[in-house]
Amino acid sequence: MKLQQLRYVLEIVRQGNHLSAAAAALNTSQPGVSRQIQLLEIELGFEIFVRTRNRIVGLTEPGEIVVSIAQRIATDIAALKTLKNDMHSGNRGAFTICSTHSQARYILPRVVEQFASRYPEVRLQLKQGDPEEICALVEAGEADLAVCTETKRPFPNLVKLDCFELKRCIVAKRGHPILSVPELTLAEIAKYPLITYDERYSGRWKMMKAFADAGLEPKIAMSGIDADVCKTYVALGLGIAILGTIVFDPNRDDGIEARDADDLLPSSTIQIALRPNTYLRPYLLDFIQSVAPELTPSVVRRTIREFQGPAI
Repeated sequence: MKLQQLRYVLEIVRQGNHLSAAAAALNTSQPGVSRQIQLLEIELGFEIFVRTRNRIVGLTEPGEIVVSIAQRIATDIAALKTLKNDMHSGNRGAFTICSTHSQARYILPRVVEQFASRYPEVRLQLKQGDPEEICALVEAGEADLAVCTETKRPFPNLVKLDCFELKRCIVAKRGHPILSVPELTLAEIAKYPLITYDERYSGRWKMMKAFADAGLEPKIAMSGIDADVCKTYVALGLGIAILGTIVFDPNRDDGIEARDADDLLPSSTIQIALRPNTYLRPYLLDFIQSVAPELTPSVVRRTIREFQGPAI
């Protein structure tokens, strides 16, 4: 068994089961990748991938276990490669964080400003995407941590640190009747076209479950991944929006108003996701605590130890 073969498996999965795309990303030939996968399957005694007419269409049940193990091995190797530099760099080096738009726009500016002041020799890089995209970057070792809400797809190889709850509000064009109705209910909200987050965000699927549990089916006028875009279309009168309370600022958001809906709609949890084998550099721990003061270095270390389980 070769590490290269495990890298091939991971790349095929990362490329959506497209063998040619995986070969291109690995700078090798498609027959070479296919041959190495076949050799690995022969050695293991079972098939990793489900095939239809010689095309890979998914993972077998044991193949899913192989991918999970291969991912852990890959991240462990990446951690070993960077450990020497990390231990001798002190408060220098590169630090890559990922977040969704709302966190990058409304939560992280203050944190990043303080971080840049404290650690001027750390090169900070910020990447954005939806929660699953950025957790995948962390899992693959392409980022140090992610700041996001919950994901539909589980990431069993990542430690999730709960930061705080993101409550909900109704945002509407000034003068909209939803802002003055005596009793705000899900039925009242469902009367109007909704502008909300894309279904990859917990703000969308949690909201839809709340309506479904109440026997309601709201009309989705449009969806997006950017809270600012949602507010723009609310101001045009195209619908009302269900957004996190942190994204509404009465001093900046002209033409729209917000009404608290926390008692009607479930909140989301802002989390920090990182690999359990991440070297906990002092500035990484400081960054985490700046996002959530209760996540002290001792709390983070204890959570990671509990995630890893007892040593064998």
